[in-house]
Amino acid sequence: MLKIYNTITKQKEEFQPINPEAVSMYVCGMTVYDYCHLGHARLMVVFDIISRWIKELGYPLTYVRNITDIDDKIIAVAQKNKIPYQEVTAKFIQAMHEDSDALGILRPDIEPRATEYIPKIIQMIETLINNHKAYVADNGDVYYSVREFPAYGQLSGKNPDDLRAGERVDINEAKQDPLDFALWKAAKPDEPYWPSPWGDGRPGWHIECSTMSASLFGEIFDIHGGGADLQFPHHENELAQNCGVNHHFAIEQTQPKLIQSHVKYWIHNGFIRVDNEKMSKSLGNFFTIREILEQYPAEVVRFFLLRTHYRSPLNYSDAHLTDAKNALTRLYTTLKNTSPSQDLQDISYEDNNYTERFFTAMNEDFNTTEAVAVLFELSSEINKTQDRELASYLKFLGNKLGILTQEPIHFLQGDEDSSSLSSEEIEHLIAQRKTARETKNWAESDRIRDLLLENDIILEDSAQGTTWRKK
Repeated sequence: MLKIYNTITKQKEEFQPINPEAVSMYVCGMTVYDYCHLGHARLMVVFDIISRWIKELGYPLTYVRNITDIDDKIIAVAQKNKIPYQEVTAKFIQAMHEDSDALGILRPDIEPRATEYIPKIIQMIETLINNHKAYVADNGDVYYSVREFPAYGQLSGKNPDDLRAGERVDINEAKQDPLDFALWKAAKPDEPYWPSPWGDGRPGWHIECSTMSASLFGEIFDIHGGGADLQFPHHENELAQNCGVNHHFAIEQTQPKLIQSHVKYWIHNGFIRVDNEKMSKSLGNFFTIREILEQYPAEVVRFFLLRTHYRSPLNYSDAHLTDAKNALTRLYTTLKNTSPSQDLQDISYEDNNYTERFFTAMNEDFNTTEAVAVLFELSSEINKTQDRELASYLKFLGNKLGILTQEPIHFLQGDEDSSSLSSEEIEHLIAQRKTARETKNWAESDRIRDLLLENDIILEDSAQGTTWRKK
């Protein structure tokens, strides 16, 4: 039985979907004004694995990950470069897809864009106004009235009164309360806009996701995901909006407590840290996916991201990436030395001790840390026994995490362009070394090995001959 840590209840719960024949998952995706960074990579990999595993358990899943294609930052980039905002979003949507494809991330089933839902966004705002959950301010903006939602703070664990006292929210004279947030922003000069009952303008960020999820899944759905940084205020505000639209969501009025939200399971992945400091542009420790992929193979980056449990903070450093590369190399070396006996199409929990423990780990809140540990124990057993059937299981289980998908020799030899020697030159040197060894010219043999090592080429001698891989 799959168990999921539910952010709103702060505990693991058995996964019991609303409709087992149509499981729904909505994940807050990227705001496309720049290249995706390592935090985006973690989110995409985490929910890719979650999606894969839910499907592995036999549930028909519809995975939605939205694109925010209208936003203050997008407009700022467009104005700075004096181009239409659509050019900005088109460029970075394409870049996002290129980066996610490189990391072996399967495309979501649906990838809605906020600008495609403007009429429905306006309709949802109108409903909130009619339900006395929102108001039109004097400046033409429309705001959600947080005081009209007694359970505000339920998801994040924040107390609204503490937030007001700490003045950690945007102060705006047009608001009735500092915590109120924008549903609709009145148009400013030279900004894109759409007509509405309250005047020309554009939607706020939070209402976009509420509208898209409700439009695609209805009033209530199974899983809502995102990074830990979205828990407040974005997801807190989404929760308030959706409950404000649908009156049937019960709230205890005497001691405000949300009894039912529009989402059954809230899932949030942990932060990225760089050398034990929070990753941020201001600290200069901010890395895009593209920058990292210039230094490390994509599968190594994916493996690095999934080795740590998704809810735990993840510390990025070159040393950790190098360690991930070495660890993944060990798994591929096992498959090179003991090739799988078959290409498994399906396996069962009860097949063997390794499958049982792998399934148990993944069913315990998608514990990839323990699942990876199982892979290494399986690898050690294969190295001892040369059991080709177990090698088939190693490859199959690795594939469920989106790793071990290449031919071992391709991964181990790496990118030919990263070495000053071509594959043909390497093979020629190996042949020369073989001749030197046959004539017992050990000095020449050692010279060739050292030359290859200087070019990050490691030779591995066995009874079957000599093979090579990138360091």
